[in-house]
Amino acid sequence: MQEVIVLPNMKSNVWFIPVENNPSREEVANKTLKLYQVAEISRILDEGDLVAMKMHFGEKNNTGHIKPEYLHPLIKAMKAERVKPYLTDANTLYRGERSNSVDHLMQAYAHGFGPEAMGIPVIIADGIRSKSYEEVQIEGTHFQSVKIANDILHSDVLLVLSHPTGHGATGLGAAIKNLGMGSGSRSGKQNQHSDVKPRVVRKTCRACGLCIQWCPVDAISMVDGKAHIDEETCYGCAECTATCRFGAISVNWEGTSQALQEKMAEYAWGAVKDKLSKVACFSFLIHVTKDCDCVGRAQSAVIRDIGILASYDPVAIDQATVDLLGQAAQKDFFHNLWPENDYNAQLSHAEKLGLGSRQYQLITVGD
Repeated sequence: MQEVIVLPNMKSNVWFIPVENNPSREEVANKTLKLYQVAEISRILDEGDLVAMKMHFGEKNNTGHIKPEYLHPLIKAMKAERVKPYLTDANTLYRGERSNSVDHLMQAYAHGFGPEAMGIPVIIADGIRSKSYEEVQIEGTHFQSVKIANDILHSDVLLVLSHPTGHGATGLGAAIKNLGMGSGSRSGKQNQHSDVKPRVVRKTCRACGLCIQWCPVDAISMVDGKAHIDEETCYGCAECTATCRFGAISVNWEGTSQALQEKMAEYAWGAVKDKLSKVACFSFLIHVTKDCDCVGRAQSAVIRDIGILASYDPVAIDQATVDLLGQAAQKDFFHNLWPENDYNAQLSHAEKLGLGSRQYQLITVGD
């Protein structure tokens, strides 16, 4: 194994392979394998390594998530190195099909990620009710310890598979969010969201009741024909803001989004800090949507498909994601989607912590 270490203020390599708009799943799969080979990801693998392929299986009815077929050649190539890969994620804070490991597994299988199709197991990293986690000591601005799911934390190698999207609370959801929010236990997710307090815009509320169904702590009820959020009960997961289709739930993000993003970066740091030389990332800039894959409905893409990225640096790959989508849109793409939430907060804080560098060298890979 060749050790790969990213030093502060050092340019990180980010490999990029373009795709056609609306590429076939076979094209994406073959190009993902090409990136794995060109970036020499196998150099961080040792025989017998347990390789956590950290991803998002997609909420029920979501169609934008990473497709299982994208990963088939990649998995085959890693198994040829005599390692033991497994697909993984941690349970969600909000209600839905992924808040406990039984439902979460069934949802992963429903989207095609079952062992028979993939040839490897799915392991929900924080246990059946999200009690399987470890307190990892860090020196952060917000946390001195973070609650990381055990079966992510104790993997030998962490392969971060991200589908970048916009996000109503953080502006950008990509590798840092996949690592930080995605590796935290449910209680860790709650800690990250502790400053978020949504409110109902009564004149806009249609009283459809969807937010009530999704609230994990029953903080929302109907009062005088409109949804009402009890601030004492609400713990700020912000799921209602993503669930509402009418824009009737708002959050005063001034200061709040920055804190959330910084907390998320600290969780990402806790997930990888003891194995920085054994982390690699892939990001699929395909079917990029305004909201994240936690949204339980089909969403239209808001920009043409761009391509696939690979890097050993979670910060660099997110910065490259921002830059490439910005170039394609000819504007600050994620700021335009969510102008109230400055996504730079997560990138800057992650870099400060030592998670990676915003300075990178883009290496374009041909077919």
